[in-house]
Amino acid sequence: MSTPDTPVIIEAAINGMTSKEKNPHAPRSPEEIREEALRCYALGATIVHAHNSDIMLTGQAAAEDYLEAWRPILSERPDALWYPTLTGAPDMAGKLDHVERIAEVVPLRMCAFDPGSTNIGQPGPDGLPVGGVYGVSYDDCRYAFAFCERLRMGPALGIYEPNSLRTTLAYHRAGKLPAGSMVKFYFGGEYGLMSTEPGVTFGLMPTEYGLLAYLDMLEGTELPWSVSVWGGDLMETPIARLALERGGHLHVGVEEFYSSDRSPTNEELVREAVELCAKVGRPVATTEETASLLGLP
Repeated sequence: MSTPDTPVIIEAAINGMTSKEKNPHAPRSPEEIREEALRCYALGATIVHAHNSDIMLTGQAAAEDYLEAWRPILSERPDALWYPTLTGAPDMAGKLDHVERIAEVVPLRMCAFDPGSTNIGQPGPDGLPVGGVYGVSYDDCRYAFAFCERLRMGPALGIYEPNSLRTTLAYHRAGKLPAGSMVKFYFGGEYGLMSTEPGVTFGLMPTEYGLLAYLDMLEGTELPWSVSVWGGDLMETPIARLALERGGHLHVGVEEFYSSDRSPTNEELVREAVELCAKVGRPVATTEETASLLGLP
């Protein structure tokens, strides 16, 4: 059970699929990723999530692209917590193949996947939604959870929709949720995941009642959880402070942030998170505390 003294885990999602055109501060090259990750760690983030230079790379090619950035980072900070994204392979085994290859070379204690499906889109010419389905089946979830269990990695679980949390809780009730699991509530901002035009988004709204609905579902599990707003500004919503007051953690970064009139750096977003923790009166977690709070293997 979290208390006012429970340290806050700050995670920085430093690039995602954010292009330089969308935010010129998004790091894309291995050199930029190295510099950005180290700056975020220095400011107080204890988890960094990063994409590599090309999400369509798979297997060994994807692993090598990640390692170009992360070998020197982990040489400097061998205890650093981080995780890559899934690749564009056609099945879950292919999407995760590079993760095992990376873990054979450098420390990797976490693994990301999203335990459910959602629609991703943007406004069409008539203002109505166009886009596609980001599909993650029950079979995909079974494979990914078993993968994390086998490699002793803590799953970083992106919860885009309430159904994704229901799936996660089914594994928890069955005693099959791997150690180190973290539930990350992804609220849909005005711009959604990919768009530079408002009006098409996903999931629950970043409101007090949206967060309370998730916490009602999570009641009694004591699973660690964080909040983020995709296609918006977490700090401009009520859920950042409410999450800290309710014992949650913060997920920030250029990957998720979007505003038509602001293009922040990751460092700015991490600083804002640290400042809010101070205002609420909760300390920022160290790397060792983060690993303990998550129960990482």
